[in-house]
Amino acid sequence: MKIKSDVLRTYQTIHTWTGITAGLLLFIGFFAGSLTMFSNAIDDWATPPDYQLQQIRPELHNELLNQVFADYPETVKNVTISYESNSSPIYWYGSGSARGFSLDDKMWHGTLDENGQLVTELKHVNELSMLVDYLHRSAGIVGEIGHDQAGVYILGIAAFLYFIALMSGLIFLLPSLVKSFFALRKEKGANRFWLDSHNLVGIASLPFHIIIAITVVVFSFHDLFYSGLSQVYGNKPLFGGEDKHHEVRYELEDLPTLNEIHAKVAQYAPGFSILSINFRGLTGEHPSASISIVNDKSFMRGPHNDFLFMNPYTLEIDTSSVTNGNGQQGIWGAVVTTFFGLHFGSYGGELGRWLYFIMGLGGAFLFYSGNLIWLEKRRKKQSTEQSKSSHFMANLTVGVCLGCAIGIAGAFAASKWLMLGDWNINVAYMWVYYALFLTSILTAFKFGAARFSIFGFYGLAALCLMIPITSLIGFIPQTGIWLPTSASDYGVEIGSIGFAIASMLAAKKVKKRVYEGEKNSIWYCSKYTSEQPSASLA
Repeated sequence: MKIKSDVLRTYQTIHTWTGITAGLLLFIGFFAGSLTMFSNAIDDWATPPDYQLQQIRPELHNELLNQVFADYPETVKNVTISYESNSSPIYWYGSGSARGFSLDDKMWHGTLDENGQLVTELKHVNELSMLVDYLHRSAGIVGEIGHDQAGVYILGIAAFLYFIALMSGLIFLLPSLVKSFFALRKEKGANRFWLDSHNLVGIASLPFHIIIAITVVVFSFHDLFYSGLSQVYGNKPLFGGEDKHHEVRYELEDLPTLNEIHAKVAQYAPGFSILSINFRGLTGEHPSASISIVNDKSFMRGPHNDFLFMNPYTLEIDTSSVTNGNGQQGIWGAVVTTFFGLHFGSYGGELGRWLYFIMGLGGAFLFYSGNLIWLEKRRKKQSTEQSKSSHFMANLTVGVCLGCAIGIAGAFAASKWLMLGDWNINVAYMWVYYALFLTSILTAFKFGAARFSIFGFYGLAALCLMIPITSLIGFIPQTGIWLPTSASDYGVEIGSIGFAIASMLAAKKVKKRVYEGEKNSIWYCSKYTSEQPSASLA
């Protein structure tokens, strides 16, 4: 394909500056986002085995629910029955709620003992996976705009620039795409190798990146989109549930059994299984039951489940995210479900989640390598002194990217130790992450990108190795540390070892590049000795 050189230069410039502008924010979003694919496994791993109370047989849930209503009358406002094996059979919030990211949530857990008597405990909610999701959604930018984090809107703008970078990069590559697609030319220098790797990852996963870019923009500015749709859609609800119900107050003794609710769900959404049932406002004018259902063979609205809302007394379905023949969510609901499913990878089961995990890490590599390529192109090859702007961007790139990974690894490494203390563990997670993240950035600027990249990778490897080492301490009695008890727990441990090995290999490569590479590069510095002044370390 023949494209004029001036047109290619224009698209190259657009690609470069949109990528540089948004790259570091998107690195955090993609790196953390890849980990959210296993958020349930992360929470299981970070939670002591005795945190969740003993699950009971499904036929006992009705008796449990009735005892909770009798002993804790406030639960008629909000209570959840769970059928998951790794969850307490019933729980409700003592403070806080399931919406948003809160650092001080407390939850009551309940079960039945061997004599059929109610047992309850009040505990802090461990939000380790929510910390990772918070970084994924907001890049860790603090503050709020309206009812959402400021970082959500900033990341939405970054995603728009990211889409422009994707399209301009594709146009720029078109003339040489066939010839150089699978080429990784090490013999032509580090810059060519990084460029080839960047192009290969970007083109190979282009559909995924287009999906993520578009869906992030939609999620970030969904309120604006919904407001716009309402202007053309009128007063009719966008997502189904258009039937109006008379306000009726029901008596709690009229509540149907859980088996009746199960039968209604099976009729409405065949092939789906129920994970949990959340009852709200059972003695109010608008009682509802929010039912989490799952079917790995279909698109799902949430990261791990679909939902269905019904009147718990009449068993009328108000709305749902189910898209099969019985679903009545309407055209806009189907569109939104598709957006959510494509972004979350909530289809294809475990294979789909692993593919999204790998492509998410590939996306983080794309932004990191893009910055490295930009820095190499600006290198003054005839001088050992590089521009201040190049040093600034190199320090920022390494500090932010490694700092994000180090901060998350530090939160994981500290998790089981933090559970031993009597403090709010979620606040502690935030302190650990931001302390390591900001320290990494300051250290990168203090010692320079080249030198920090060496001990930054070694530090990341050490924190990743601390995760399984801490678990091994669980063999020592009375330490309070617990051993992995499930396949998902072992998955987290093995994954941390994989990250540690990758970090050590990266540190070895970086060390060789720093001490033995070309001297006219910001990635070169001489080996540190005690006689060198600190100013020369940058």
